[in-house]
Parts: sequence; C-alpha cells; structure tokens
Amino acid sequence: MNASRLRYSGESVLVTGGASFIGSHLVELLVAQGARVRVADDFSSGLMRNLNGVGGDVEILAGDLRDPCFTTRAVANVQTVFHLAALHGGRGYIDSHPVECTSNMQLDHVVFSAAVAAGVVRLVHASSACVYPVDLQASDSHRLLLREEDANFHEPGKAFADGEYGWAKLMGELQLHAFHKQYGVDAIAARIFTAYGERENESHAVIALIAKAVAKLDPYPVWGNGKQTRNFTYVRDTVQGLALAGRLTGHQVLNVGSAHHHTILELMNVIFDHLEWRPSSFNFELDKPVGVRSRASDNTRIRALTSWEPETSLSAGIARTIDWYVASTPPERLTRLEELLLSR
Repeated sequence: MNASRLRYSGESVLVTGGASFIGSHLVELLVAQGARVRVADDFSSGLMRNLNGVGGDVEILAGDLRDPCFTTRAVANVQTVFHLAALHGGRGYIDSHPVECTSNMQLDHVVFSAAVAAGVVRLVHASSACVYPVDLQASDSHRLLLREEDANFHEPGKAFADGEYGWAKLMGELQLHAFHKQYGVDAIAARIFTAYGERENESHAVIALIAKAVAKLDPYPVWGNGKQTRNFTYVRDTVQGLALAGRLTGHQVLNVGSAHHHTILELMNVIFDHLEWRPSSFNFELDKPVGVRSRASDNTRIRALTSWEPETSLSAGIARTIDWYVASTPPERLTRLEELLLSR
C-alpha cells in the first residue's frame, strides 16, 4: 500500500455499515490514518464486538439508514462518507431474499440525499462485482478479467447484472452518478470483488468451506462442482483499496479485487493444507446456488489512479482467516452450519 496517499489526519468520516465484516476493517484503517470516524449501523448483521479494537476512538450510532431523520444525524458535520451499509449476504442469502436485496436502492437514495444536503464533500459507494453482465462470467475455461467499462448505462448490452442484488448495486451506481451530475459531489463507486478474512461469517464461501473443514465433515459438502472461479481478495487489501478510493475526486468507477482466478477446488486444497486434514470423499451438491462460473478483476484503472494492488497471497490470507476462525468459534456453532450457510 502507498501509505503516503492515505491522508486522513483530522478528517471527519462516516462509515455506514461500519460494524460489518468489511466495514469494521475499514474503520480500523481510517482510525490508524488519523480520521475522526463515526459509524452508523443497524446491527442486523454487523456486530459491536467487531469494533472492539477501536471502540474508544469512534462515535457509534445505532439506527436504520432508511430513516431520513436518523441518516440526517449520521451525516452531520462529515466530510467523507463510505457507504457500505446494505442488506446482503452470501449466495444462499441473496438468491433466497430478492426483496431484501432490492430494498438497497431505497437505502442508497436516503444516504446520498442526506449526505448532499449536509454538504458532504465525497461519497464512496461500496458497489459490487455483481453489477457485471452475467454473460461475461458464464464459462469455466474462458476466464475474463472484468473491466469497469464492461458494465455501464450508455452502451447496449452492458447492463445485465447478477440477480436482484447485482441490479440493486448497479442502480446504486446510477443514483451516485446522478448526485454527482446534479450537485457536483465527488462520487466514487468501488466495485468490491470476493473479499474474505477475519470477521466474515459462514454465509460466504470462504468461511463456509473453512467451517466444514474445521468440523471435519466427511464426505465434505461442496456447493456446485467446485470448478467455478473467484478472485479471493483478503479483506485488509480490500479496505486499503477503499481508503485510497476515498482520496479521489470527481466521478470514478473502479474495481477493488484480485486479478487471479482460483477455483473452489483450489481454495479447498489451501484450506486442507493449512488444517493438515483432508476428507476421504466429497459430496458435490449440484442443486445449490453457486452464482456465475468465473469472476476476476482487471485492476488497470485502480492501479493507475492509486497504485493499489492486492498484496496478500491466497495461502497467507487463508492461514490468517483459519487461525482466527478456530480461535474465535465455539464448537457448538459448528452444529448449526446448515442454518448459517443461508443466513446473513
């Protein structure tokens, strides 16, 4: 990370969803960089303990950001807003909760409106790789690196997002651009790819696979055939990218992810190697939701704008994540995996 580009000393910053998995890591980084941080979260999935490391150094507001009165209070006297709050989860959750996913469009509009009315200088919107056209991600063998221009609103065929969650995130980007166009606020859409790491829960693929291995499930259940690829990006790299995006001006859309394709089977082997355990057989659950076949990030734009690249190898990031999960997870939680896989 180019630390000289992270100049937040004395700046007032709001992180919506700041008690979440990614949000709490971003809060820690911003506090370390000298920002005066406020967190707004409804704690429907975020956890107060995620902020234990910075609790005395941040202001924490609990409330629903769809409520304009609460949001007006949250954005007061703030210079930069990192908007991470959303109703989301892993593939099991977003495929089974389309209504909740579409409600993110309302949430985004309330936050953007309140921020502009309060004179916020810069909005950094946590968008998603789910905005990309699904037809570009339909092959196991033809592994594209997705470019920001592959998803837009002015070229035919470039708006074909991944499910209700992806469409809601794409509409969030449309709203963000509209607020920049009409009011001149700096507006950065950061398309987060598959982040993983400490504080993530079992509804997401990496922790789900770690949990199944820690529980020594044999046969070992795998959603799909294991050949689908993702660009697993360690969360501390992700939040460094977000923080650097928060130093940009104007309107920008940029990817925050890894350019390396890894199959689920490869990820599983990294997990097994670290745990020094391997199942004798596998149960490939082909009826389970798996999302697109192939997804990874072209980082040309973010590298040019911020010099950011992910720094953590998959093996190193997985090792840290497993060590955290083993140390922090009570054994009885492993008996509830079927429920946890579909939760937020």
